[in-house]
Amino acid sequence: MDYTSILHQVFDESKTDDGKVADYIPELSGINPAKFGIYLQTKDFKKIELGDSQEAFSIQSISKVFTLSMAFSLLGEKIWQRVGVEPSGSRFNSIIQLEYENGIPRNPFINAGALVVADILLSHLKNPKQDLLTFVQELAQDKSIDFDSRIAQSEKETGFHNASLVNMLKAHGNIKNNCSDVLDFYYHQCSLNMTCQQLAIAFSPFASLTEPFDFEGIILSKSQVKRINAIMLSCGFYDESGEFAFKVGLPGKSGVGGGIVAFQPHQYTIAVWSPKLNQKGNSVRGMKALELFTTLSGQSIF
Repeated sequence: MDYTSILHQVFDESKTDDGKVADYIPELSGINPAKFGIYLQTKDFKKIELGDSQEAFSIQSISKVFTLSMAFSLLGEKIWQRVGVEPSGSRFNSIIQLEYENGIPRNPFINAGALVVADILLSHLKNPKQDLLTFVQELAQDKSIDFDSRIAQSEKETGFHNASLVNMLKAHGNIKNNCSDVLDFYYHQCSLNMTCQQLAIAFSPFASLTEPFDFEGIILSKSQVKRINAIMLSCGFYDESGEFAFKVGLPGKSGVGGGIVAFQPHQYTIAVWSPKLNQKGNSVRGMKALELFTTLSGQSIF
């Protein structure tokens, strides 16, 4: 497979003027909308990169895969008593759905679900933020990864909707810790800064390019990895997850910082970054690039 030629074609043909940078988080609004990076890592660890693949950006909701992995390792099957595994079909920050369903979030990748996962980690870890950071650094094989305190503070100052979600969860008994502590952890996890390269490497264990899954005491069985991958496929792109599965055909996760990471198990991981988002909160150029990649390569899970 000539991945280099394919990625150069993807780079050129995915160019678009559509989309808008996320401006509801003030610190994200100043990002250059023209930024675009791709990084591919294959099963034999061949690496191909184009554009701004070495520039760090706020991974936002991509971090939810990392926190879910930690919570699933710590809590096992009991985690599903507090959060579901179904696609939401609603916006990622819907409070109406949460109220209808009595404080049990539909899945761990919508905001309400991620807040429950954050609460679980606060209950089980002595140093939750540092433990998360160390886990991600180990996954990505890069100790330079860090939180962006400006992003975390910006989200804290404007995160009124998330505050309403965590209080609704608390009212239903699905938050055990102080709401402000849960929000503080959540804003920090979303503020993680990573490059396309770091994300592609960090997701290699989910693609079973590196086994077993044992990083900083976070141990997942093959069955648990399979289940996390299934949730990525069905829920990883907010209420556009079905569209991503239809057009791209890979498990993965997006974030409103413009990043997307996806993979074909036992074959490759790929990360893209382009800050301009569609109305669903996913990177316009990133979605287009990954659709072109799986179409031109003929490689997806289907």
